[in-house]
Amino acid sequence: MFDKLEALLHRYEELLELLGMPDVAANPDNFRKLSKEESELKPIVDAYREYKRSKQDVQDSLDMLEGESDEDMKEMLKEELSDAKKRIEELEEKLKILLLPKDPNDDKNVVVEIRAGAGGDEAALFASEIYRMYVNYAESRRWKVELINVDEIGIGGMKEVQFIISGQGAYSVMKYESGVHRVQRVPETESGGRIHTSTISVAVMPEADEDIDIKIEEKDIRIDVMRASGNGGQCVNTTDSAVRLTHYPTGIVIYSQTEKSQIQNREKAFNLLKTKLYDLEQQKRHDEEAELRRSQVGTGDRSEKIRTYNFPQGRVTDHRINLTLYKLDKVMDGDIQEIIDACIAADQAAKLLKMNKNT
Repeated sequence: MFDKLEALLHRYEELLELLGMPDVAANPDNFRKLSKEESELKPIVDAYREYKRSKQDVQDSLDMLEGESDEDMKEMLKEELSDAKKRIEELEEKLKILLLPKDPNDDKNVVVEIRAGAGGDEAALFASEIYRMYVNYAESRRWKVELINVDEIGIGGMKEVQFIISGQGAYSVMKYESGVHRVQRVPETESGGRIHTSTISVAVMPEADEDIDIKIEEKDIRIDVMRASGNGGQCVNTTDSAVRLTHYPTGIVIYSQTEKSQIQNREKAFNLLKTKLYDLEQQKRHDEEAELRRSQVGTGDRSEKIRTYNFPQGRVTDHRINLTLYKLDKVMDGDIQEIIDACIAADQAAKLLKMNKNT
């Protein structure tokens, strides 16, 4: 591990020199690429430098203890030695986590799809609440949310909604939300007071950007234009601005109607199609890497039940990590960071365990 850290430290110092050169700064693409590499290495380098300082502190304290006769000074040096050793252990664990293989999609924006499942109107209502939960969470992190398409029902529910969350590291956080979310509560339409169980599915996909080479052949696409539809407001207009794409090889159908311009809706639809095709490639690779999947939180299967929201008890339970929180109201308002942090920690712990077994 430490040979690798020394190599990364050398590369980081090399990058700083390169970024200071005028000819590098004059090339925007190259400068951007090197800057990204530098920013990715910085947390590792900072932790490694602190580790080396702590190791030196231990040696200094040991050297001073050998020639020290004053008991009070000895006691103080022993405390400093103990603190430095503890810090070394903490930094070693931190460095192991920082050196874990990074998901290449972690820095990407995400496309999120929420679909109502079992439960009829109650599932659609829950889908709209989960959508608002994610919007509130994104806003708390100052991320941008852009609606692509929504299929609403008259009572305020959503049969389906697709949207983009744009922000640094969005996929690294939101990827843990993929799966089946279950709600248990008494619907407003239930006169007998019985608790019903409904489900929705959430799919989180890394947005396909210019770094991703996905080719879409014209012969494989059918493009239809039509008037937008909805329950009123901005989603309805009198021009043929809505766009529907049908991708024959996969059967994927994309519908975009949230923009007033047909050109903008067409662009959104193609971007979403590109994202879905990239996601299909990722899923195939994911299925092939069965051993990797077992080392992660959950199976990664979108049919997997990951979380239950129990309204009568005011609790949320994440079944992948056996975490239960009794703050359902806050969670539904977008306070999901504690759940996500627990998923990340469990994921890292599983990967570290696997890495230690292989070394």
